[in-house]
Amino acid sequence: MDDAKKIYREGENKVREAGRELDGHDAGDDVGNLGDDIRKDVGNAGDDMRRTANESQDEARKPATTPR
Repeated sequence: MDDAKKIYREGENKVREAGRELDGHDAGDDVGNLGDDIRKDVGNAGDDMRRTANESQDEARKPATTPR
């Protein structure tokens, strides 16, 4: 699911950037694009942290194996 979110965020970002270019390019477009990139990266980082935390919890729940 997290990979789908990343793909969606990237597509959404590209659409916004293209929309800003319709009327020409100015400094405000750069600021908007930077904000979108930061928002996308923070969202992806949050997904990665959540996935890592869930994997750690799953690993902790596994029963310990006994040596033979």
